[in-house]
Amino acid sequence: MLYPLPVVLVSVAGTAGQQNVFTVAWTGTVCSDPPMVCISVRPQRYSYDMICHTREFVINLTTEQLAFATDYCGVKSGRDIDKWKAMNLTPLPAKEVHAPLIAESPVNIECRVEEIRELGSHHMFIASVVCVHAGKDYMDESGKFDLSIAKPIVYSHGTYYALGRPVGTFGYSVRKKSD
Repeated sequence: MLYPLPVVLVSVAGTAGQQNVFTVAWTGTVCSDPPMVCISVRPQRYSYDMICHTREFVINLTTEQLAFATDYCGVKSGRDIDKWKAMNLTPLPAKEVHAPLIAESPVNIECRVEEIRELGSHHMFIASVVCVHAGKDYMDESGKFDLSIAKPIVYSHGTYYALGRPVGTFGYSVRKKSD
């Protein structure tokens, strides 16, 4: 019942040059120093072996505009179809890993696997963040990533949701009030 979850598009590249993109809802931050993330993937997924062999992937954040592609990339297999072409997604070269970035994503997080934990139905890839790309169009005037511009989506019990309005900022519950 830990919902909603971020829903991301993960892009991978295989050792033979193949590329794929698939949807992951089980992802998150693991550590801030050093920066680390995780994704959990079923071993039956087409991309699973690519990640195991290359030990690299890219987490691409999703938006309301990417909702259809996000769903499609989660229900179709790269064994059967080129999801990049089917969804008109644009692969871009990454700076540090061989897996491509998704040009349409507001944020791309390049990752190198540090550990694979076989947990049951899913295996968790714990990875170091080696490079982050954030589109300038998604920054506010102070240079901060603006969620209201990016319009990210989350996932809960089979449904994709847009994020709502802010309700507070870090520390607002203990901040002294101005007189």
